Amino acid sequence: MPCSVRSQNPKSVKCEPDPPTHEDRICRIVLGPSFSCSLFGSLFMRLLGSLTSPYVRKVRVALAEKRLNYLFELEDAWSRSVPMDHLNPLGKVPCLILENNHSIFDSRTIIEYIDTLSISNPLIPVDGHERARVRVYESLAEGILDAAVSARLEATWPGREPNQRSQAWIDRQMGKVTSSLNYLSKNITDQAFFAGNTFSVADISIVCALDYLDFRFPEFEWKINHHRLAFLQENIGKRPSFPPTH
Repeated sequence: MPCSVRSQNPKSVKCEPDPPTHEDRICRIVLGPSFSCSLFGSLFMRLLGSLTSPYVRKVRVALAEKRLNYLFELEDAWSRSVPMDHLNPLGKVPCLILENNHSIFDSRTIIEYIDTLSISNPLIPVDGHERARVRVYESLAEGILDAAVSARLEATWPGREPNQRSQAWIDRQMGKVTSSLNYLSKNITDQAFFAGNTFSVADISIVCALDYLDFRFPEFEWKINHHRLAFLQENIGKRPSFPPTH
């Protein structure tokens, strides 16, 4: 599949909307049977993130699957007016803040943590072989996202002139996406989910990665050569945890 992603003139790039006001930036999300400011007694969680980040979306889907309540706060990690160093020195979202103000960051680490908070709907298998298979697929999906995000930033970053952009870099990143999709298509089976017969974090990660490709790279047309992936994306994406976060 040839890559048709091309660098863009920064003048043609749509800027993100202004950062939300203090009143707008807090969204209360009810995912459990009822909303309460406490969770399992004294634990209360806040999730810092954006509505378009696929990494944040993975965590939101996982929280929905685990039926855990939390407070969702919109944060613009790109804005210098929103210091996050005291929460995540990397300045990235998602970032999960616990009641004691301890922070957990990186979507994979957050999901691994919240999976321990409830025995319902386990997302990461206990069995060593199954666990490794699920985590490998999770890592592969993370790599797809990392490469796609890197390619998009190279193509659209408004602070760079067109002659400063590297088409070779964009092609290299999208090549990683293509080879990863080929690997998934070759290794998935006819089972109901990506890593077997049980829903897991692998499904969350892969569906969010594929949805991101559809969202940011509609010209990529990956579904032409990956019908099984497209079928699972659509089927798994119908679970109640996915549409509210899209």
